[in-house]
Order: sequence, then C-alpha cells, then structure tokens
Amino acid sequence: MKQRCDKLIGVLAPLGVDGAIITSKTNIRYFSGFTSDEAVLVINKDRRVLLTDFRYIIQAKEQSPDFEIVETSRAIAVDEISSVLEEMGVKKCAFEDGYLTVRAFNSYQALPVELVPHTPEIDRVRLVKNEYEIECLKKAQSIADAAFKELLSFIREGQTEKEVANELDHLLRKHGADENSFDTIVGSGPNGALPHATPGQRKLQKGDLVVIDFGCKYNGYCSDMTRTVAIGEPCGELKKIYGIVREAQQAALDALKPNMSAKELDGVARSIISKAGYGECFGHSLGHGFGLDIHEAPYASSRSADTLIPGCTITVEPGIYIEGLGGVRIEDDCVLTEDGFINLAHSPKDMIVI
Repeated sequence: MKQRCDKLIGVLAPLGVDGAIITSKTNIRYFSGFTSDEAVLVINKDRRVLLTDFRYIIQAKEQSPDFEIVETSRAIAVDEISSVLEEMGVKKCAFEDGYLTVRAFNSYQALPVELVPHTPEIDRVRLVKNEYEIECLKKAQSIADAAFKELLSFIREGQTEKEVANELDHLLRKHGADENSFDTIVGSGPNGALPHATPGQRKLQKGDLVVIDFGCKYNGYCSDMTRTVAIGEPCGELKKIYGIVREAQQAALDALKPNMSAKELDGVARSIISKAGYGECFGHSLGHGFGLDIHEAPYASSRSADTLIPGCTITVEPGIYIEGLGGVRIEDDCVLTEDGFINLAHSPKDMIVI
C-alpha cells in the first residue's frame, strides 16, 4: 500500500499538490486495504492516516497496517480531519470531486487547506494492474465462466428473464463470488434491444435471442462478460446480426495490442458493423477498463483519447440492437501485456442454440 500511496503523491506533486483526501470506497480500499467506506484517508509524502470511528478500529488495524489509525466520532468530523491536515503540514490538497456529495463538499470548505479537484488523476493511479490484481481478475472471470457453463443446462423455453437472472446470481456465489459486480442483465426477444435491460417477467420464447450480461467480484476485483444465446432457431436477421457482432468482436481482438489508441480499437469493430449497414444500431462504446470498479479507465470509444498500455484492462463488447426485434452483444475481458494481451474469458462465442 505504501507504494500505491507514493505513486499517488508522485502523480499529484507536479500539479502543485502536497496531499490528498480520499473518500470513495474504491480508492479507500485501493490505497489502504480498508474495505469499508466509513473512513477518510489523508495522504502526503511522509504520512498515511486513516480516520474512522470505534466500530471499525479493529478492522482498520488488521486491514491497513501501513496506516496510522485515528479514531473519530461516528460521523467523520471536519475538525478531526483539519487537525490531521495541520499536523501533516498539507497546504494544497487533492480531493475526489467525482464522488463527494454537495453536503460533504460544503462541509469541507472549512478545512484549513486549498482544495483542488483531481478525481481523474487519483483514479488513474489504478490504471496499471499488478500481478496480484491480475490474478484476482482471472479468478473473478473463471467464476463467471463456470457459472455460465452451468446456466446453459438450466435455461429453457418458458422461463422468465428474472428466473434466469436469479439462477445465474446463485451460480456465481456457488462458484466462489463475493458478490455481483453489477446487476445481472437478461434481455430476451425484443428486450434484447435494450443494452441494459432489467430482467422482468417476460418468458423466453422459441426464436428469441437472449442477451446475458453479468459479472462478479473476487477479493473486490470485477469480471464483466456478455453472451447471447438462442432459444430454438432464430430468424434470418437475428442470425445475420449475430454473425456481424461475432465478426466485429473477433476483428477487435485480432487488432488489440499494447500501446494502441483506444479510439482505434473502437473503430475496428465499429467499421465492420457500419459497413454491414447497422452502424446506427451500435450506439455505445466498444469497451472500458475494469478492476475494483466495473467501469474505469481506459475507455474505448470513438471520442477516447486513452492509450491501451501494458497492465491496463479493457472489455471488448460490440453490439447491435434493433427495436422491436432484439439484440446481440458479445463481451470479453482482456488485460494488456508487454507483447499482446490475455483474454480472461473462455466461454464459447459461436451461437449456442438451446
């Protein structure tokens, strides 16, 4: 954790910042190991302090041995944070404006420092994953693969989307997940045209394509995978768009390499879908990074300025969505290496007909 904190200060120092207040649950965990959001971290080049109340003191001592633990009142009081900042000599302090509530920000105006918003710079310290993080990501994806394999023997015509989602959530935990990394998406038939469909009471019918987007956490690290399966033989157009999405995803994987631009990767898949006449039916980006958060840098879109450097993660998930008919999305989790990438997902991608 000390190395992570040192890296944070190294990123902020050239910006004229001599300390940071960390308040988001994800970054509290990343920089300190503490798994509750009932805390505030204060970090500078010399000290690392974790403030929390009586309920979490033992947990903090066990999880964050590299930090000084300061016991506070139940609600983290501004005067307690102020005392720590004054003791540490912090004058210009970075904070996570992307996560702080208006109420909290207003109360922080009383702190004896100049507050400087630096959410992107703080978050991007997490961009490159180390060996431990990659192993956790691999495990999270292996759980998802195992759950999906077992789900295929469960799905059948007449089940509701909600029944499928509930079974998948159960299987993720059965195979070792801590929790879901996001709410499971199951969209059948015309509901598959909703990229983030909420599972409902619609029953799976013959001819449906069913978009299943799901993931889990292992030691806090996320997986994110989408597969689209058929209930009986789908119609010609659904078969066609499945083939186009499959081709676009494979082309993007074939093109993926370290130090390429994320915009270029998005363009590989997008051009195939557009040339096939379905460009307007692919309205989201090709992919995003994942780690302790399900969505984090880098981002592969037509507007991205990110570069896919070794150690970063990226999903590759093109899709086609046709209102009133259905949709297709296929998604893998990838980790960039010095000379290529690792595809963490191993579930089949050719159309599965149930």
